[in-house]
Amino acid sequence: MLEYNESSIKSLDWREHIRLRPGMYIGKLGDGSSKDDGIYVLVKEVMDNSIDEHMMGHGKTIEVKITDQKVTVRDYGRGIPLGKVVDVVSKINTGAKYDSGAFQKSVGLNGVGTKAVNALSNYFKVQAFREGQAKLAEFKKGVLTNDARVTKTDEKNGTLVEFEPDNTMFKNYHFIPEYLDDLMWNYAFLNAGLTVLYNGNKYFSKDGLLDLLKQKTDAEDLRYPIVHLKGNDIEVALSHGNQYGEEYYSFVNGQNTTQGGTHLAAFREGIVKGVRDFYKKDYDAADIRASIVAAIAVRVQEPVFESQTKTKLGSTNMAPDGATVRSFVGDFVAKELEIYLHKNPIAADAMSKRILQSERERKEIAGIKKLANDRAKKANLHNRKLRDCRYHFDEKNEKGVDSMIFITEGDSASGSITKSRSVETQAVFSLRGKPLNCYALTKKVVYENEEFNLLQHALNIEDGLEGLRYNKVIVATDADVDGMHIRLLLMTFFLQFFPELVKAGHVFILETPLFRVRNKKETIYCYSEEEKQAAVAKLGSKPEITRFKGLGEISPDEFGNFIGEDIRLQPVLMGKEGHLNRILEFYMGKNTPDRQGFIIDNLRIELDKVEAKEEVVVAEEEEA
Repeated sequence: MLEYNESSIKSLDWREHIRLRPGMYIGKLGDGSSKDDGIYVLVKEVMDNSIDEHMMGHGKTIEVKITDQKVTVRDYGRGIPLGKVVDVVSKINTGAKYDSGAFQKSVGLNGVGTKAVNALSNYFKVQAFREGQAKLAEFKKGVLTNDARVTKTDEKNGTLVEFEPDNTMFKNYHFIPEYLDDLMWNYAFLNAGLTVLYNGNKYFSKDGLLDLLKQKTDAEDLRYPIVHLKGNDIEVALSHGNQYGEEYYSFVNGQNTTQGGTHLAAFREGIVKGVRDFYKKDYDAADIRASIVAAIAVRVQEPVFESQTKTKLGSTNMAPDGATVRSFVGDFVAKELEIYLHKNPIAADAMSKRILQSERERKEIAGIKKLANDRAKKANLHNRKLRDCRYHFDEKNEKGVDSMIFITEGDSASGSITKSRSVETQAVFSLRGKPLNCYALTKKVVYENEEFNLLQHALNIEDGLEGLRYNKVIVATDADVDGMHIRLLLMTFFLQFFPELVKAGHVFILETPLFRVRNKKETIYCYSEEEKQAAVAKLGSKPEITRFKGLGEISPDEFGNFIGEDIRLQPVLMGKEGHLNRILEFYMGKNTPDRQGFIIDNLRIELDKVEAKEEVVVAEEEEA
């Protein structure tokens, strides 16, 4: 037994504590493949300070530049008071947001954000400009390296922050442009009139959440024009489409609450109440909300989030005017939606038809749904397709955030992963051959097809994402034609019936090495032709090269290297121009000539690249 005495008690300074327990401050570290990874939280923490300045009426433009390694944010607010520049980025519980008169309805109130960015950066610079004077301070991993004197300047008032994430903390990190693009657009949508200049592109919104839903949807898919309602400290937008499931975008004080919270729960309840009150009918809540796409933004004084990363609102009694969040949001939505439907009979008629259609679809599959769910419950007791893990995402614990499920093809691939996985956070679901192409089929097929039904029960997404058991749903197929086909079939399944799973950033593709290059001293795993050529050049003297054709060929010992700390994941993303139905129709529909032409054109380009590389390799070998 270890002794427990005075020497056992340790005191850490702010910097040491943040670096020892980063999860308490920014959630998980990650490598950038997930939108909630730490490097994006660092960007948001700095941006939020600039947004708070804008909300208080200071500064209409924020300039952002992000490269592979460096982030720079320049706002034109009031600028940090020059005498406190060092303190506000290096002393915990120091900031202006404790003074409710200086900042109202701010995102961050605990004085931690920029300190965490500072402590977790290889290089951190803050510079304040106020009334013709400037103050600069520089840090390395939270340690002050340069405390410059106040100097004169011609710069406009504001603050500049520049940092480089610590690559020893964020291993192999990379910024995904689509995630940053979404982040900048959200800032613009939630702050109508604000201009964000990011890497030379302009992000600006005139109509807030109305613009957000216009970007996220296609007008052809909506049953009626977007309903846009605004009040003091609340803004909502909603419509019904043709997709399955419910799709929500929720925000508190400008923060994207990806896991919802009390405001989103009240929003969903308010929609149901408003619809029932208007039509004077007791519609089923699921029928009212089926195929809905909506957004809500609220401003709350002293919000209480369930974590430092602010992805879920926990407040219950901190809404404006002393009302609870639930009553404030629910009452506003129910009342204003009912008024809107009275004033817009065409929209009211279209909404009614959509609700009745959902009701018919639900009743049509009720019988087979019950039988399928009974079978699934029995199968779950001895589900040979699923090798489950110990912690799950819906349990809302620290380890559950790291939970993931690998969907594999066949027993050989699942065998390698199962033997090398972490039983605490990694589950495996094994497919039997190629799944059904479910494009243009109704949700009835999800219950009729045993494999699809077992998969939706393994994920626990039948009734939406609230019960999702794994944070990452990873498609793990061979890097050959059949593997790519299975990948497409699975993506079609998710996009057809559970599009919110993809849009919320939970679906990934597992990248596994194509080659192993080794000599007697070193082994290098390569994920592309370029990496293979670099490995050959590094090892020299004709190393042994192995081409992996399938996951089953990789031994469990080797596989452990590819699904552990250095796992490489490619997120499945929907582009801004991506019309979901058109994408599915093109790739999975019956438009054979168009698709055939696309494949031929793009395949020829790739072959040209490979042939060119092979010619270079042959020439180099002949020269040697």
